Amino acid sequence: MHPTGLWIPLFTAALIYALRIIELRTRRALTPGIIQERLTLRVFVASGTVFFIAAVIEFFALSKALYRWEFYFVGCLFGAASFWLRRRAIRALGPWWSLHIEIRDRHELIKSGPYRAMRHPTYLSMLFELLSGAFILHAPYSFAAVSLFFFPALWLRIRLEERAMVEKFGSQYIEYQRSTPVLIPWKGWR
Repeated sequence: MHPTGLWIPLFTAALIYALRIIELRTRRALTPGIIQERLTLRVFVASGTVFFIAAVIEFFALSKALYRWEFYFVGCLFGAASFWLRRRAIRALGPWWSLHIEIRDRHELIKSGPYRAMRHPTYLSMLFELLSGAFILHAPYSFAAVSLFFFPALWLRIRLEERAMVEKFGSQYIEYQRSTPVLIPWKGWR
């Protein structure tokens, strides 16, 4: 790739990362509740930051003479899907949305929007975000390395959140678990 073309994938990846950080810091009108767990959010933010830095290093370390623009466009699609899905999930949850596992007194079980197809669309959007950077910056090694921290934290977070939801909603949530996939909107992935 011509050196002047290097800025396009770098700028795109940096923009996606910056927009995500801004989104994390956005204040919303929420109903306060009891936060049950804080560690996984820190692991997610750290994983994203380490991934971005490692992916930029990998981008420059490996030969970019063979840069594949089709991967760039696939990465852009993953990035757009990530923001689209997360926005829809946040909108569907309304005042019940939280960065943490946070159950409220009058918490409602939401099954609309993307929650009709999967129980944890925000977590799928996080995976799309990492895939976006991996494709845009051609950084499979960075993706693999960060996955060692990200996926165990994601698995733990889903288990803890599922437990909290069953505790709050009982059989109503258990039925939702039976009828709606966890992460991948395909009926075989419950």
